[in-house]
Amino acid sequence: MTQDTDLTAAKLNHETARIEWSALQPFFARGQTVLVQPGLDLVAVATAFANDQRDEVAAWMAAGEVMRVSDTQAAAWSKTNAALWAVVVAPWVLIQPAA
Repeated sequence: MTQDTDLTAAKLNHETARIEWSALQPFFARGQTVLVQPGLDLVAVATAFANDQRDEVAAWMAAGEVMRVSDTQAAAWSKTNAALWAVVVAPWVLIQPAA
């Protein structure tokens, strides 16, 4: 990683927090929520988004590891008001189920 990438990752790590789905619903309604599957590092994915690493993001999307939150998933989280990890990389809110 370069120094800039390290700084971005550190900043995003600091900005990552647990949040309930109910607080994320407005972002979902605007199509701004991106699901990061549990096998990936949320901060690493957010750093790739922030640094416009399109090839890496495209590979994760093609593998189904990163995707927009589906209506079905949103409905399931809404029923339980699930707790999720979230970090903002404008205009996106990247989320990952909390373990």
